[in-house]
Amino acid sequence: MMNALKARHFAVILTTLLASASAAIPAPRTNSLNMIVGGITSQPIGHYEFCQRLPDECNQRFASTLPPKVTEYGWEMIQQINASVNHRIEARTDMDVYGREEYWAYPTTAGDCEDYALEKRKELKEKGFSLADLLITVVRKPDGEGHAVLTVRTSEGDYILDNLTDQVKLWSETDYTYLKRQASFNTGRWVSIEDGRELVVGSVR
Repeated sequence: MMNALKARHFAVILTTLLASASAAIPAPRTNSLNMIVGGITSQPIGHYEFCQRLPDECNQRFASTLPPKVTEYGWEMIQQINASVNHRIEARTDMDVYGREEYWAYPTTAGDCEDYALEKRKELKEKGFSLADLLITVVRKPDGEGHAVLTVRTSEGDYILDNLTDQVKLWSETDYTYLKRQASFNTGRWVSIEDGRELVVGSVR
């Protein structure tokens, strides 16, 4: 009888210890295909001024939805438009094109990284994509320089359209540090991206 009581007591202690150990180990993140976003953050000054000039661009709101599945046609459009805009638009600084820094605009023949992203966003919208899934994103390149790309949200992952390459990659396959992006629920708001750090660019505080 005593041995049975000791065995039961030991089993209770062992179960408690195992439960405590399990609670201390964080669950692994398996969903690296999609970025993890945080709360509302500062809006890049260039986008803020873009919104002042074109308010209809920045007052569109959407219900929160899961990223959509991309069809073969959609994937073809993503790759085609990324390459097409990259080759049609000449890469030049805002100072060269507009005579000032951080001027966001739809490019005609030349533009900066954010201008490429705006144009790709516009052309994909015209092909039937929702603006809720076409999000301008601010990153830091390995050399520390700020850069802008377009994120396309899909159920297969967040894909990056970049003026520096014609290859469309998952965000986790690039060597960028991701800082912030447009909110999927509001074209005029921005959200932080987890583990992003402050970028030395003009922002509305």
